[in-house]
Amino acid sequence: MGKKQRSIKSKRNNRGFTLIELLVVIVILAAIAGIVGPRLFKKLGKAKTGTARTQIAQIESALDSFRLDTGSYPTTSQGLAALEKDPGVDGWDGPYLKKAVPKDPWDNPYVYVYPGTHGEYDLSSYGQDGQPGGTGENADINSWE
Repeated sequence: MGKKQRSIKSKRNNRGFTLIELLVVIVILAAIAGIVGPRLFKKLGKAKTGTARTQIAQIESALDSFRLDTGSYPTTSQGLAALEKDPGVDGWDGPYLKKAVPKDPWDNPYVYVYPGTHGEYDLSSYGQDGQPGGTGENADINSWE
């Protein structure tokens, strides 16, 4: 092979992918994402609901410790902030959580009411929409359920 033939052949091999090849790869990736994506989003919603239930259980434990120390749960006006900062109640021995009171997985504050209508207190996350009621990811997650 002559020098000229080798340089032409090596140029042809180093051109890279054609536009058609790139489009085929993009179509294949889009098809895979279309199949797998919805399944992942369903699991994400379930994970957030599970996280909310776990956080509610941790807050409930902190509320119970608060009650053991002070003789009652924080009032609605004191709110969950009473688990972090002394609300001026005799016997307070907090903070009762290792970190600040968390927001729910949808970045909304938990709703705390004392005295509660479903138990001694009501503690809820209103879900993704941040509104009472709803279904699916918008459903409320409550301490009494």
